[in-house]
Amino acid sequence: MNIESDFFGFSTLENKALYMKEDFLHYLWKYQLFDLSKIKENSEEDIQIVSAGLNNQDAGPDFLNSQIRIDGQLWVGNVEIHLKSSDWYLHQHENDPNYDAVILHVVWEDDVEVFMKNDQPLPTLELKEFVDESLLKKYRKLTKTKNLWIPCEKQFRKVDEFLVGNWLERLYIERLERKSVWIEDLLHQYKNDWEAVLFLLLAKNFGLNKNGESFLQMARKIPFSILRKERSESVQLSALLFGQSGFLEEEVEESYYQDLKSRYQYLCHKYKLMSVAQNQFHFFRMRPANFPTIRIAQLSALYSRHENLFSKLMYASRVEEVYGLFNITIDEFWKTHYTFSKESRKSLKKLTKSFIDLVLINTIIPLQFAYQKAQNILDEEKIIDLLIQLKPEKNSIVTKFLEMKIQVRNAFETQALLELKNNYCAKKRCLQCAIGNELLKR
Repeated sequence: MNIESDFFGFSTLENKALYMKEDFLHYLWKYQLFDLSKIKENSEEDIQIVSAGLNNQDAGPDFLNSQIRIDGQLWVGNVEIHLKSSDWYLHQHENDPNYDAVILHVVWEDDVEVFMKNDQPLPTLELKEFVDESLLKKYRKLTKTKNLWIPCEKQFRKVDEFLVGNWLERLYIERLERKSVWIEDLLHQYKNDWEAVLFLLLAKNFGLNKNGESFLQMARKIPFSILRKERSESVQLSALLFGQSGFLEEEVEESYYQDLKSRYQYLCHKYKLMSVAQNQFHFFRMRPANFPTIRIAQLSALYSRHENLFSKLMYASRVEEVYGLFNITIDEFWKTHYTFSKESRKSLKKLTKSFIDLVLINTIIPLQFAYQKAQNILDEEKIIDLLIQLKPEKNSIVTKFLEMKIQVRNAFETQALLELKNNYCAKKRCLQCAIGNELLKR
C-alpha cells in the first residue's frame, strides 16, 4: 500500500489519526467544514444536514435539536460525536437514556457498527475522507507548535484589527462574568448585603497579592453591621480593624497604640467579639508604603470619610470621580510611622493613582458589572469605557504581547489580553478563539 508522507513527517493517514482530537470534530461539525457533495456521492445513505444543532456544554449528546434529512426523511434529534464509532460502547451510551434521541453518529473513523436499543443500526457519518487536507495541516500547525509563547505567535498580527477588537471585548466580558461568580457567592453568604461584599473585596485588594488573603480573613471577622455603627469616628474604626487583624495583642508603650487597644477591648465587650491571638500579615521584602499597617490605616480612613461609599462607587463613570473618593487622610500617628513600634520621617502616605487603578480593575469594575446585572441595568459599554480611561498594566504577559508588536493602549486591552493568554492560549483553546478560527478558515 503506497502512502505518501506530508510535510509533518507522518504518512497522511497516520498524521490524521495521530493529531485528531474530538474538539476539532466538534468544530468541523459546528461550521460544516467538510465536503457535503462528496458525502452524498460516497455515503450509502443520502444525508443532508438541515441544522447542525446547538452545541451542548453539559452532560449528554454533543449537539441538541439537530435536523438531519436521511434518505428523504427529516429527523429532529441529537448528534453525538466521537473519534471512533466504537467509543459509543466505550462510553456506555447504549445504557444511557440521554442518548436515546440521537439521530446521527458523527465520527472520524467508523470502526464498528453501532446499534440502538431497538436493534436498528445508528446512522453514522464518517468524516475522515471528506475534510480538506489543507484545513488539517492548518489545525496541526496552530495546535502542535513547540517553543512558541502562544500557538499563533507568528500569525497573530495577520488577523484583521476589527475582528481582534471585537474578540478582546468579548474576552473582557467573559473575565467579568467569571469574577461575578465569586461575587454572587459572597452575596449569598452575606444575605445580599452589597456594602458588606464591597468591604470584603476592598480589604482583599488593599492587601495586594502578599497579604490579600489575610486582609480578607480580617474583613470576614468583622460583622459589617458593627462597621456601619463605628465608621463615623476614625480612631474607633481603626481600633476595630487593627484589633480584628491581631495587631493589638502585643505590649507596645506608644500612647496611640494603648488608646487603640483600650478602645478595641471595649468594642469586644460591647459586641461580644472574639479577640484575635496574633496577626498573620507579611512585612518581609515589602515596600514600607505597602506594609499591612499602612493599608489598614488607609482602609479605615476611607470608610470613616464616606458613609455611602458603595453607591458612590457603583455610579462612578469617570476615573477622576474614583480618584476623588480615594483621596483620604490617615490618622496623624501614621504620618510618622510605618509600624506601631518605630517612628519614621513624616509623609502623608496618600493612596497613589496606580494603587487606585488596581482597585478599579480588581474590585470596583467587577462589582459594578455584578450589581448592574443584578439590577437588570447592565451597560457593558459604560463599564468598558471606565477601564479604557486607565493606563495599560505592566506585567510579564503584557510585555510578551508588546514584544509581538501588539498595540496595547489601555487597561481594557491588557485585561482582555490576560484573559486570552490564560484561558485560551495556555490551554490551546484555539478552536474556541475568534483569532484561531480566523486563521483556520483562511
